[in-house]
Order: sequence, then C-alpha cells, then structure tokens
Amino acid sequence: MNSLKNKVQLIGNLGNDPEIITLENGSKLAKFSIATNETYKNSNGEKVTDTQWHNIVAWGKLAEISEDFLSKGKEVIIEGKLTNRSYETSDGEKRYITEIKCNELLMLGK
Repeated sequence: MNSLKNKVQLIGNLGNDPEIITLENGSKLAKFSIATNETYKNSNGEKVTDTQWHNIVAWGKLAEISEDFLSKGKEVIIEGKLTNRSYETSDGEKRYITEIKCNELLMLGK
C-alpha cells in the first residue's frame, strides 16, 4: 500500500517541446507540460471541455527519451508522484509550484 500514497496517472498531450537541461554531472532533466481534457454537459445541455495543465519533470533515462521522442502535441501516459517546491524570483517574491515527477512514460499514437 505504500506505493499508492502518492501516485498520479495522466493521459494528455504535450503543450510544447520538452525543455532539456544537462547538469554538470552529465545527467539530464526534462521539463514539459501536458494538457488533460474532460468533457461534460452543463445544466443547459451544452457540451463543455475543461482543460487542465500539469507540469512534468523527468530525470535520467526518461529525460533522454523525452528529448529524443517527445514534441508538442504528442499524446503520452505519465505515471509519477506529486511534488511541491518553492523558489524566489529576482524581485525577491517567493513562488510555489506543484509538479509531477515522472516515474514511467508511455508514448501513444504514431
């Protein structure tokens, strides 16, 4: 049951090409966002699509795969865990961000 405490599974499309960062030790980090869509009918019977954006980070081999095979619009399945972090802007303002640390990646489509 330990592995079910913080687990996220998403199917969505990349909003942009992955941003690849190569660290000093040679390992790679990929950052990208995916959009998930949910369609429903509102109280007037009109079809409504709700799009949510999710920030994804992938390390090591998954970052290399992302660099080689992922691009804007590609449909993927992501499995990972939610992580939170904060940073300070150049103006001294503290910002918070929630990301999904990718543990598994499956490419869909052609």
